[in-house]
Amino acid sequence: MTTQWRVFADADSLVRALADALCAEAAAAIAARGAFHLVLAGGTTPRTLYAELARRGAGDACWHIWYGDERCLPANDAERNSAMAEAAWLAASNIPEEQRWPIPAEFGADEAAAVYADWLERVGDFDVVLLGMGEDGHTASLFPGHHWGTAEDSPDALAVSDAPKPPPQRVSLSAARLNRSMKLWVVVTGAGKHAALQRWRRGETLPISAVKGRQETVAWLDAAASAQSG
Repeated sequence: MTTQWRVFADADSLVRALADALCAEAAAAIAARGAFHLVLAGGTTPRTLYAELARRGAGDACWHIWYGDERCLPANDAERNSAMAEAAWLAASNIPEEQRWPIPAEFGADEAAAVYADWLERVGDFDVVLLGMGEDGHTASLFPGHHWGTAEDSPDALAVSDAPKPPPQRVSLSAARLNRSMKLWVVVTGAGKHAALQRWRRGETLPISAVKGRQETVAWLDAAASAQSG
């Protein structure tokens, strides 16, 4: 399926449009199936998105929150994606705590991956997966030159022991599990990402090229990131 490329003047306008789209998808999923399963990403722009969702009072008892990856750090460490999302949005939301599923990365990569894979068995396709992209084309904690779990029989969650960014120990959803999403949205902002974006658009073999939603894949870009892509 062809990736859609949506370009916004700046990160603020991108975040507002993304929040609009996310709330609309939630309403549609809840109307159709009674639940909305969302996978969160880490990073600066997602943090701004979560603050915008908090401002809007987004999230209720029909929402279920999952994570694309996590660093193996203590449970409340501020560098964890789940801690950031809780502080920016979830702790003040109406999403029940038992429907917020942080990766238990404090257990270490191997155990946490096994536990999270077990938890993921209770959910089918995600409604929306949010991802970022690094300057090397990585997404979640799937890095170039590493195992991405692209095979259909790959585990839902992968233990990462040698990530090129600190900390080296992480847990990531596999590419195969990320691809079990109705809609997969990649948020890319800043001039530092435009070289990787060019490579992605050319179809080079990168982690970000290995993930696609069943219904749609959308790259949400600001002008700085997209300026030299094409």
